[in-house]
Amino acid sequence: MAKEVLCHNVRGEEFLVPATKLQFRPSVYGILIRDAKVLLSPQWDGYDFPGGGLKIEENLEEALQREFWEETGLKIEVGKIVKASTSFYAPRSHSGEESVYWNCVLLHFLVTQTGGELSTANFDEAEKSYLDLATWIDMDKLEGLKFYNHLGDAGSLEIIKQAASQL
Repeated sequence: MAKEVLCHNVRGEEFLVPATKLQFRPSVYGILIRDAKVLLSPQWDGYDFPGGGLKIEENLEEALQREFWEETGLKIEVGKIVKASTSFYAPRSHSGEESVYWNCVLLHFLVTQTGGELSTANFDEAEKSYLDLATWIDMDKLEGLKFYNHLGDAGSLEIIKQAASQL
C-alpha cells in the first residue's frame, strides 16, 4: 500500500492523499510592512501574503519579484527570510474542487517596495476569480482576520509580528 499524507485545502478540511499524487512546489511570499501597516492580498473572504510558486527557470528572488508584481502591481527588493515551513496542500481548482496535491516548501521574506502602484492588471485568469486589489491593513487591526494559507490565522499573525520585529 502506498504511503498516505495528511493534506488540507483552502477550506481547512483535512484528508489523506496517496504520496504518489503529490507534486513538489517550492513557493515564496513577501511581507511588506510600512507605516505600521502590512500589505495583504484579499482572497475569497480572507487574506494571504502576496506570492506563489516558483517556475523551473527562476531563483527565489526572481520568483518573489514576479509573483509580488503580478498580485500587487508593486516592484520589490527581497530582504531577509522570516520563516521557512512545509505543508501538504490541495489548492482549489477553477471548479472549486481539489485537482492537484502539493508538497509545499514555503519561504516568507521581508520585502521593500522599490516602485509600482497597487493594481489588479497583472492577475492571471485563475487569480481574477478569487483575488482582489492588495490592501494595506493597520497592524493593530489584524486580530480576527481570516487567512487562507497553511499558517492559519494565528500563524499568519505571528509571522507578521516576526517580520515587524526584524525591521
